[in-house]
Amino acid sequence: MANTPKALNLRFPDPAQRAAIEAAARQEGKSLQEYILSAAIDKATAVERKFLAAFEASKTRSGEAFRTASDGLDPTPEQRTAEQRARRDLEEQEREQGQKRGQGQGQGHAA
Repeated sequence: MANTPKALNLRFPDPAQRAAIEAAARQEGKSLQEYILSAAIDKATAVERKFLAAFEASKTRSGEAFRTASDGLDPTPEQRTAEQRARRDLEEQEREQGQKRGQGQGQGHAA
């Protein structure tokens, strides 16, 4: 199959609309198809720019909200030290309990 470009099937229910678009295309020195496609691209690009601007504004608002919310979440160095000490103590207790359980196993009645 050949890769020949196909013309758009341009049907306008309103003859006045077609005449207005043809006049605008002639004024810009473009074919009707080229004019319609470039208008569609311009519209899509404008929508994309609007979306990206809104997305950037949303990211900024979210970032500010998270910064504000997290200001009191970071523990002080003293809190971190206490948490680490508590974790070590807990792990040590768990190890001791595990060793005690291990010592109790294997001591059964002989058959």
